[in-house]
Order: sequence, then structure tokens, then C-alpha cells
Amino acid sequence: MSVSSSPMCGGGETGMRIVVWFRRDLRVEDNPALAAAARAGGEVVPAYVWSPEEDGPYYPGRVSRWWISQSLQHLDASLRRLGAEKLVTRRSADAVVALLQLVRDTGATHVYFNHLYDLLYEPWEVVDDEGQPFTMFAPFWNRCLSMLYDPPAPLLPPKKINSGNLSMCPSDDLIFEDESERGSNALLARAWRPGWQNADKALTAFLNGPLADYSVNRKKADSASTSLLSPHLHFGELSVRKVFHLVRMKQLVWSNEGNHAAEESCTLFLRSIGLREYSRYLSFNHPSSHERPLLAHLRFFPWVVNECYFKIWRQGRTGYPLVDAGMRELWATGWLHDRIRVVVSSFFVKVLQLPWRWGMKYFWDTLLDADLESDALGWQYITGSLPDGRELDRIDNPQFEGYKFDPHGEYVRRWIPELARLPTEWIHHPWDAPVSVLQAAGIELGSNYPLPIIELDAAKARLQEALSEMWQLEAASRATMNNGMEEGLGDSSEVPPIEFPQELQMEVDRQPAQATANVQMTARRREDQMVPTMTASLNRAETEVSADLGNSEDTRAQVPFHAHLEPRVQRQDAIQNAEGPALRTNGFHQPNFFQQPQKRRPEGVAPSVSEASSSWTGREGAVVPVWSPPAASGHSETFAADEADVSSRSYLDRHPQSHRLMNWSQLSQSLTTGWEVENSVQPNLIG
Repeated sequence: MSVSSSPMCGGGETGMRIVVWFRRDLRVEDNPALAAAARAGGEVVPAYVWSPEEDGPYYPGRVSRWWISQSLQHLDASLRRLGAEKLVTRRSADAVVALLQLVRDTGATHVYFNHLYDLLYEPWEVVDDEGQPFTMFAPFWNRCLSMLYDPPAPLLPPKKINSGNLSMCPSDDLIFEDESERGSNALLARAWRPGWQNADKALTAFLNGPLADYSVNRKKADSASTSLLSPHLHFGELSVRKVFHLVRMKQLVWSNEGNHAAEESCTLFLRSIGLREYSRYLSFNHPSSHERPLLAHLRFFPWVVNECYFKIWRQGRTGYPLVDAGMRELWATGWLHDRIRVVVSSFFVKVLQLPWRWGMKYFWDTLLDADLESDALGWQYITGSLPDGRELDRIDNPQFEGYKFDPHGEYVRRWIPELARLPTEWIHHPWDAPVSVLQAAGIELGSNYPLPIIELDAAKARLQEALSEMWQLEAASRATMNNGMEEGLGDSSEVPPIEFPQELQMEVDRQPAQATANVQMTARRREDQMVPTMTASLNRAETEVSADLGNSEDTRAQVPFHAHLEPRVQRQDAIQNAEGPALRTNGFHQPNFFQQPQKRRPEGVAPSVSEASSSWTGREGAVVPVWSPPAASGHSETFAADEADVSSRSYLDRHPQSHRLMNWSQLSQSLTTGWEVENSVQPNLIG
């Protein structure tokens, strides 16, 4: 339905006027909504609505907000070059309300927008032989690779867009940072270049460089060995269709040349694209996957609800060097190599046995490429909550993982200067080093570097006890049910999720939803959120630990045998039911995967990063913190990998077509036979 309204700030023009609503598709290339608006020939009003309250507890963290602000500036400049007068910005607690007001203000007759996800195929197109959704990654990705029609080719940017007179149509000033965050954000600006054109440069640099050796180098934690594309993909600066097609073309070229190593690199990298696809597919079919375990019996696991453990993990003072180095890098840069993400999250779940949603929420608050769908998949996998996930009783030894991914100790030395003088022989297990070696390195365990928070043997024993308790509770619950309980992928909604710690729900005075002026935000800061430097906070920590760790067994969450399930509230599609202009998605309107009940404004926001100095290196279009190994360093043995992350975006509904851009049949079979994970999947980082 198209409805015209009286233009209030459009100069009185008549005819078609189209609002193009940008969401997580901050690009002009391969943007179906913008392309359709340009083809329609009417006046185009590009718009962006900042409504983070709709995300509930997943209000964007500091680094995510910084990226959005930079990307919007880049998008605005690109739209102006195409002929638009400006990118109209609005601030609201409800995007639909703001959008409808913008329609009235501009006299728009149509609204075009893309889905909130960006996939190769629609979720309902990829099904098994019985027409049911897949519940394991391997058959899902095999089906994607053997579909009868290719994913659509990426679209070129429009040559020109027509713009009406918007001089009298106001934009709201969007405030994404406060004064205390600007110093840390300046460090991000040294390392990353948001914006769709920079994303394109980063993709080109990866295709022409690291991709060929990706199968060998992808597991190096101390170098820029991955694609660095996940933030660009998450914010929609780069479409997954473009990445997929260009990598496939590279694979075809290398296959024809007989370069099998490079061809295998493409297969592995595409598998990380597949994991990103699967995260959205899983979230589409199981919308509660970011809150509840997908295997029913996991709801009975007695998690250790210990905020002291949680604090020590985030600050990087667990006493396990690789874990601590990773957590300090995350806090200082907003970035982690995917193998390190696996290490720190596995330690969180298996050794500390903390609730996995706490870790996922902390990643959400601190990662540049924080992505709810990918992060949920990664943490569910680590927790053993997927039918093909990693076993919950499998504890990875951080010492062994350290020598796999940081064989020369350079990564640990970079982020834990307290251990910088320790020989490589002991760098990943300083507690075993002779006293003379520790003294020579200036290390006093328990003083300037902590002793292990828990011995691995004790952690394994405690984990076995927890698993026994879980199965006992599950059996008792099964016995109380008249019709039994069928194990498998399903809903575990009988038990409410464990609440986030208070420290993840800090009180923040954010920009008012109806902002009309440049309002400054002020946030309450907490000292215990700062990354410790040398011995600063470690001495203080020992007192806290000794006072709190002794009674951890008493902190396990009690799991009730019976609980009444409240029906999941489905958010009504306000656009679909609103009286107003036609809201076009070329046939389908697909809401966000995670439709949540309306909640009051959340209080959680990530604290600012300590201004730790970092060294940076970069490829064209992207820069990343790296730590170069010694000249003699080599790489460890090859591991079968297929995890990682990337991100999500949205695109206009497309019509399935069988158009071939290349002869894929010439390629060697690249169907996956399983996760093949020595390592695992972890949140959001393609490649």
C-alpha cells in the first residue's frame, strides 16, 4: 500500500519519494534497497535511525559504537558523492516510530530497506531431504555448496541518486561516545579504518595476499594471519555475497593452476563463511539460542555463579599466561585472534564453569566485531550445547594451547610484560619454572604475576562432579514428566537464564532517546575493569581472591525441577501494520532473528579501554595489532580448522535464479565432513 502525505520539509515536490532505511547495511555497493530506490527514479531520502534500546541487554559496547559512528560518516560522504543531499539521522527508542515520523516529515511515498541479516541463501531455502532444517553444521554447509542455483551476484553501486530538498528536514545529532572514551577510541582509529570503501580495500588486500597461505598461517596468534573482515561484515560495509564470489573465483584460478595449497586455503576460508551462515541459520530456527542451551539436558548444568572468578578472568590475571594475554589484548584493542577466543572462552566454561552467557555478554561489550548470532554459535559450541559441538567434559590445557598457537611466546610477552624475560621453555607454565629462573626474570609468583586460579586437575574433577549432578537432575526431571523428555536440539526454556552480573549492567546516563541537542553522556567507571599493568592491581587481587574463592562450591545455581514457562512474546511488526507508505522488501518482510519482548531501557555498557600502547601493522584498508615472532620462528603443525566468525548484515529479498558466473564443477570437492575441530568455533571473526 502506498500512501502519500503532505511534505513538511521536502520543498513541496510531488511524485515518488523513497526513504531508504539503512540498518546493518552501511554500504552503497551491493545494497539492494538503495539500488532499487535508484532504479525507481524518484527522490531518495537516505536515513539512519539510532535506537539501541531495542537491543535490550545487548546495547552496543564502546568499540561497536565507535565503529558505527565512523562508518556512518563514511556512508554520508559516499551518498553525497552520488547526489544525495545528506544522510538523515534520527535518535529514538523505537526505530519504527522514528521511521514513520520521518515519512511524515519528508512526504515519502515508499520505504525501502534490507533484511537485518545478509546470507548467501534464505534460511528456509536450505533444508534436508525431508524439508526440515538442519541441526548440524556439516550437512548444512554441504547442502549450501551443492545448491542447484548460485547465490546472487553482488550489485554495483548506483551511478547516481536523485535527492529532494532536505534543507528544512532536521537530523538528530547522534552521540556515540563520552569524554572518558575518546582517548581509547583514538587508539582504535590508529588500527582500523571503518567504512565500506575501506572494507573493499581490506578484502582486496586479503585476496591478493594472506589468502593463499591461509591454511598454514591462520592459527598464528602473533601475526595478522586472518582476513580482518569480520567487523566490516558485521556492520554491513561488505556483503557476504561479494566475499563468497570473489573467493570462489580465486579458488577456481588456483585450481586451474594446480596450486592445491592455495585452493585448500580457499576451502578453509569459505568454511568460516559457512560457520557465519550457520550461526544465522541456527538463530533463525531457534530464536532463543543466545539465551538458552540448545541441548535440553544442559539446562541442568550447575554453573558456578562466582563474580570474583568472572572479574579475574576479564582482567587477565588467572595465572595462565595465554588466557591472560588474550583477555588483556581484548580489553586494550577490542580484538582477539579466533584461536585465542577459543582458548579464553573454553577456560571460562570448562575450568571456571562460569555461566556461558556471562562470557558471551562480555564479548559483546568489548569486541569490535561483536555479533550476537556468531557469538551465540561459538559459546554454544564451546559449552557442548550443540549436537555436533565440543564435549563439555573436554578441558583444553592452556599450556599446550600456548605452544600450539604462540610457540615462541611472543604473544604472551607482548601482553604480559611481567613475563617478558621468562625463557620460552617456561613462558606458558611459569609455575613449573625453577626458582632461579623466576628470580632471573624478575618474577615472583603470587605477587607480580598470579598463581593459577585453579589447578587443572582440580578443575577436571570439579567438572566431572558437575556433570554427574547435571545427569542426576536431568534423570529426576525426566521421571517427573508424564511423557518423558526427548533429548535433542530443542528449547530449554523451563529454567530462566542466570542473570548477568551487576558489573555488566552499569548505570549509564546515555543520550536521551529524543535528542535534539548535543547531549554529553557520563558513565560510572569501575577501577576493577581496568587491565592491570605490571604489579599494579595484582597485589590487591590476591586479597580478593583468597576471600572469595574458598566457597565456590556454594555458589552453584540451583536448578528447579519444575518451572512455569512464560510464553515468548512476539514483537508485532509495527511497520507492517502501520498506516503509511509501502515498506518494500521486494516481497518478504523478515524481522531480526532475535525478536525480543519489549524491555525497559538496559543499564549495561562496556567501560572504556585502558590506554595501553600498542604496535600496529596493516594491510591496505585495515590495520591490526601484531607481534612479530623472531626471524627464526616457524609455524606449528597444521590443524584442521573451521571456526571463526564474521558478521551479519541484511539484504533485500531476492528471487532465486540459476545464473552461473563460473564453472564450479572444475573445482575439487570442498564439501566438509564435519567440524574437524582441534580448536573450535569462536565468535566473530572471519578467517
